[in-house]
Amino acid sequence: MLVSRIAGFDINPGIMNASGALCTTIDELEALGKSRAGAIVIKSTTIEPRAGNAKPRFHTTHLGSINSMGLPNLGYKEYAKIIPHLKKFNKPVISSVAGLQPADFPIIAEAMSKAGADMLEINLSCPNIAGKPQIAHDFVCSEDTLEKIVDVIDTPFGIKLPPYFDEAHHKQMAAIIKKFNPAYISCINSPGSTLVIDPEKEEMVIRPKFGGLGGEYVKPIALGNVRRFYEILGGKTPIIGCGGIKTGTDIFEHLLVGATAVQVGTQLMKDGPGVFARLERELETVLKQKGYSDMSKVIGKAKEPAGRDSY
Repeated sequence: MLVSRIAGFDINPGIMNASGALCTTIDELEALGKSRAGAIVIKSTTIEPRAGNAKPRFHTTHLGSINSMGLPNLGYKEYAKIIPHLKKFNKPVISSVAGLQPADFPIIAEAMSKAGADMLEINLSCPNIAGKPQIAHDFVCSEDTLEKIVDVIDTPFGIKLPPYFDEAHHKQMAAIIKKFNPAYISCINSPGSTLVIDPEKEEMVIRPKFGGLGGEYVKPIALGNVRRFYEILGGKTPIIGCGGIKTGTDIFEHLLVGATAVQVGTQLMKDGPGVFARLERELETVLKQKGYSDMSKVIGKAKEPAGRDSY
């Protein structure tokens, strides 16, 4: 009923963590394995271990969160050792790859592939590395990076994308997606360069000042990006929707605009791994109320509004 099928793998339920949320250490990854998450997505990994940005670097608000984590992770060699251990949970293990420069990506991707990751998620969209632009905003560099990756792996891979705000950019990235035919795309990563202020303290809430926005704030942006790519790609590439998922109804909305599965970030940070069981129950309730027997029946079913004047 709640199974998503991507690259030949059953993700049951089609609800998983977003890379970056409680998935860095072996204890966090095991907790995801024991939870009702349908897959285990490992923290985006770099060549060398990283401590990340100065703390405080994550802050929750009523409507979501802001973070500037700076890719804290154990380094790709350590995650290569952990991947076989995670297979005991009998759910797909997805390794997120995030080089600090294009040349890093094929090195990490090849190692994660050889370590037995079921899928890779090529993170071209990390917004929180000082002085490093997002690769996904450079379409020539994106294509070149993916070209080098596919030469060294035989593992299905997805592409984690930033939010795009111009249809021309969606079309440029869609052309690259069509060329490489990934197992899926994930959208969106956090919109960067945002700022949250505590008016009582009269100060910025995270030490790096600017960060990526998550939670309810970004759901309309996420839905818009999912729908754009669903339409431009003709529904042929599975899309993992990410952004603003707090309830089962939020998942339902992502499915309606074209998502095949979803990832949860901010709400996982707020509620812990128990969030997946709650979201699963809530989505089952919504589907039953709406008369759908399977979440796959909902994908892309969002209708155009009626032609009445609502102004």
